[in-house]
Amino acid sequence: MLLPAWNSLRLPVIGMLHCPPLPGAPQFAGDLKAVRDAVLRDAEALAAGGVDALMLENFGDTPFYPGRVPAETVAALTAVAVEVRQKHDLPLGINVLRNDGCSALAIAAAVGAEFIRVNVLCGARLTDQGIVQGIAHDLLRDRSRLRAESVKVLADVNVKHSAALGERSLTDEVHDLVERGGADAVIVTGAATGSPVDGRTLRTVKDASRSLPVLLGSGVAADSPDEFFSLADGLIVGTSLKQEGRTTSPIDLHRVEDFMNRVRQART
Repeated sequence: MLLPAWNSLRLPVIGMLHCPPLPGAPQFAGDLKAVRDAVLRDAEALAAGGVDALMLENFGDTPFYPGRVPAETVAALTAVAVEVRQKHDLPLGINVLRNDGCSALAIAAAVGAEFIRVNVLCGARLTDQGIVQGIAHDLLRDRSRLRAESVKVLADVNVKHSAALGERSLTDEVHDLVERGGADAVIVTGAATGSPVDGRTLRTVKDASRSLPVLLGSGVAADSPDEFFSLADGLIVGTSLKQEGRTTSPIDLHRVEDFMNRVRQART
């Protein structure tokens, strides 16, 4: 499995920590402590509900930079990550939107996080930020230079909120992530945040991944089809665990407990 902590665990669940707007973002409310407190409340609910890992991302920083984010974003996200790390011993991941995997890696190395998520590791995608290009060439060299090989790279294929620039098979896209991009796991998403994955897409990615773990990265809920739980090697869950299923709402402990009950059934 992807992480040593998951060696004997079937279908690990990564709960999302959607960080409110950080300093420098247009919607930042001026109080970093309030941001930190909101993230810690969500982390506490996710941990109490039984998730297996947490992933922190600068979800509130819209509109996102297509590549590198400014220093204040890295500093603030690191400060929040340190707080999460101090209070919870669950594996932690970092995602710096839209595609700043190098900053995510630096934060992960600094705080002792176990993995990062990269939306466009290979190739290029058309997004609301314009054309976002792959960063594998920089990221893997940074990981080696920082001696942070233990930080795993979870890479999206055909990532949500994007479109291909040219016609290419999904199988070829996955093979590039695995063979040329250095991904440690492949993430499959629907078209947007909270949107379910098409079952045929999941099967194609699973067949093409060549034994790398395949994680579902959007649209997973307690009432998702059995196929999602039987084919996936892991789940990244955010929206369906929020109050009333709204992405911008706080985590709902009861929803987390219901979801983890479903996962435990799938593990047997």
